[in-house]
Amino acid sequence: HVSSTVEKLDLDREYDVAVIDEIQMIGNSQRGQAWTRALLGLLCPEIHVGGALNAKELLLKIIEDCNDLYDIKEYTRLTPLEIYDQPFEFQNIEKGDALVVFSTQRVLEISKYYLDRGVKTSIIYGDLPPEVRKKQYAMFNSGETSVLVTTDAIGMGVNLPIRRIIFMNMQKFDGEEVRYLTSQEIKQIGGRAGRQGIYEIGYVGTNGLEQSFIRESLEQPDAPLTSAVTGPSEAILKIHDLPLSQKLALWSTRHKTLGYYRKMDIRDYLLILEAVKNYKLPESEQYKLMRLPFDVNRPDLLDCFLDYVEEYFIDSYPQISKPNCYDQTLTGLETYYQKLNLYYSFSKNFRLEFDDRWVYREREILSEKINALLLH
Repeated sequence: HVSSTVEKLDLDREYDVAVIDEIQMIGNSQRGQAWTRALLGLLCPEIHVGGALNAKELLLKIIEDCNDLYDIKEYTRLTPLEIYDQPFEFQNIEKGDALVVFSTQRVLEISKYYLDRGVKTSIIYGDLPPEVRKKQYAMFNSGETSVLVTTDAIGMGVNLPIRRIIFMNMQKFDGEEVRYLTSQEIKQIGGRAGRQGIYEIGYVGTNGLEQSFIRESLEQPDAPLTSAVTGPSEAILKIHDLPLSQKLALWSTRHKTLGYYRKMDIRDYLLILEAVKNYKLPESEQYKLMRLPFDVNRPDLLDCFLDYVEEYFIDSYPQISKPNCYDQTLTGLETYYQKLNLYYSFSKNFRLEFDDRWVYREREILSEKINALLLH
């Protein structure tokens, strides 16, 4: 049995059965190409695909184009979901509440507010390492903490004993702009309330006057997905006489949509290629580098990445340097975790010698430190 993120899926292996979850992500401008790649590329006689109903019609077009057979099973929610009519107030917190905000800073502020008043909370946000999330989930599940303070990171793959979802904000920054939540996002997050077998009813509310907005969002059907996002393949390397960055730019701008497929946002790829252009690396190596999973928009991670490029390609070291952690603050520890991931991914992708057991141990030690900071 193999479990991985969809980006890490090995398409060269044959599988007996595959499961692709959260298929509605196939329409995401940056990550969607990984779901499209998985759906079209799995070497597998039986694939189970799960996700939101608004992806159904798009999936059927893709599957029928591939001349594959399919069965459809639609599920309905068993625990009713009701709108909590009264605006939420901080002093009215209850066991099983989950407060949803859209910034790490706000998560930490609210958690400290309750901690100072003797209310233990679990904390979840996007940059939190998976090992720490598991610890925070476990505390909430066991009742060691009574309240969850979280971003929309709980919207996928989480099944917790939440009675009420309280939206503390109805707008989020999506990487490009501040916008209101979509009906699908409200359903995805709000649907975490009312765990079957624990609560007979789940409640969704806000700290303001947006009950009507939530009600309309929960009742209206989601806008159907119209396109699956696709990314450039290694075939682009076979085109000669142009630098890789120019080939990617041309790929991106010509025929942006092809039927019900559209091309991914390649800005991060171009940033990486710009950062390594002075090293005059073969295009095949540039291609591998641009696909490494890290946040290229963070200068500290980009500097770490360039250090590894120099060590391996310029200095010809057989292995790259292990990252160090000199900052024991929450931000410093989270940054160190990201550098550990980059060290691991770079070493794996270029088949370098490295101590994977050391990486696992460091992650576990790090998760304990981060968890301790969140508790206090």
